[in-house]
Amino acid sequence: MSKVPTITLNNGVEMPQIGYGVWQVPDGEAATAVATAIEAGYRSIDTAAIYENERGTGKGLTASDVARDELFVTTKLWNSASETWTRESVLREFDASLDKLGLDYVDLYLIHWPRAMRDDYLTIYRTFVEIAASGRAKAIGVSNFQPEQLERVIAETSVVPAVNQIELHPNFAQAELRALHARHGIVTEAWSPLGQGRGLLEDPTLARIAAKHGKTAAQIVLRWHVELGNVAIPKSVTPSRIRENIDVFDFALDADDLAAIAGLDNGTRLGPDPAEFDFN
Repeated sequence: MSKVPTITLNNGVEMPQIGYGVWQVPDGEAATAVATAIEAGYRSIDTAAIYENERGTGKGLTASDVARDELFVTTKLWNSASETWTRESVLREFDASLDKLGLDYVDLYLIHWPRAMRDDYLTIYRTFVEIAASGRAKAIGVSNFQPEQLERVIAETSVVPAVNQIELHPNFAQAELRALHARHGIVTEAWSPLGQGRGLLEDPTLARIAAKHGKTAAQIVLRWHVELGNVAIPKSVTPSRIRENIDVFDFALDADDLAAIAGLDNGTRLGPDPAEFDFN
């Protein structure tokens, strides 16, 4: 049985609040990693076309004895600058992802980057609306979208994205974007929720809070995401850490803890700036 609570998306679909991300997991290792995560209690698995591990992820899903309707599978369209995106090309890429995953549907399909300078995300999103209407994606959303792009797709399609998956961790808390999400009923999902292991987890503030609760710094950060109402998708291929990252539902942070973690927000972005990103 999974002990991870769910968040209800704006179309009524339920999404686990902690998921397992497979970014940078080689395809040949993804099946084992995903199966390990599901055995540990994860029910949400997050992949993407550009990760080149959808096939291995699908094998891990198949190997599980958990029923498909108990799993929540996310993948993303890599809207590369290498082609002009049309309805037909979006449908082709979606079909390719389903085929690699070995699934009839996904629970969430995301546009990976806005690439606003190309001005094709609206065409892509309109096709996503069509995919959702067909039932082959239970929910649709975006990733790395900024306020202008979110407001535009809502105004032009009247379909509010269920999720915006963004870089979010204590050093980059994105309060303004989270507030906009809340106003529109968009769930905030955090990628690199633990700061990519680039110093955040060694912060003395987190160490102090971790000692206070008898938890690790990573567990403190993931609990912070939970209490903010975020969805988080930590990634690890180490079985003990996979289990550790989901063990965050037997304690709570107090007001002093939350205030101390809020003080870590220094605006440090680790990934690309969505306003500039247009790589293949």
